[in-house]
Amino acid sequence: MGYKIITISRQFGSGGRTVGKELAQRLGIKCYDSEIIDKTAQETNLAPDYIKEQGEYAVSSSWFGMLCGRDYNGHSFQDDVWNAQRKIILELAEKEPCVIVGRCADYILRDRDDCLKVFIHADMESRAKRIVEIYGEREEAPEKRLKEKDKRRSAYYHFYTDSDWGDMMNYDIALNSGKIGIEKCVDIISSVY
Repeated sequence: MGYKIITISRQFGSGGRTVGKELAQRLGIKCYDSEIIDKTAQETNLAPDYIKEQGEYAVSSSWFGMLCGRDYNGHSFQDDVWNAQRKIILELAEKEPCVIVGRCADYILRDRDDCLKVFIHADMESRAKRIVEIYGEREEAPEKRLKEKDKRRSAYYHFYTDSDWGDMMNYDIALNSGKIGIEKCVDIISSVY
């Protein structure tokens, strides 16, 4: 079976974004990550920084926190972001072969037979080292930041998909970038594509 779309879901600090970009470059197709943020900002007239934060992370990791900030109909700006991103992801998948990083794309495109859904993960030590070296995080307690980001990402995913983020049943392939490295992840995914 040939795949047209590859979605990359990832733990924070696992290198999933890098895997997606390198994979797209190797395959000669587009990679959509921050471009989705820009397109969503244009569609919703919200600031790109707001989209970046609201478009993949729950404001709060608790259900109560997720329900705060809603109007009397239960609607929030975060719902607008979700709906705009969903529409954009569906349009991109129809338009051309591509890699889509994050933003619940695995769930949004779950019914497509031509979509390969990948989850990139790594052990806490590898992820902590990566965010210090690559993203310039402070060396004291990067694990706390990793746990908080993953918790918020998980809450957002669950809220909008009613599925569990990171549940291997949601993906076709799960790769441990901490063990096999970024390049090997790219090799494996491109060999399946």
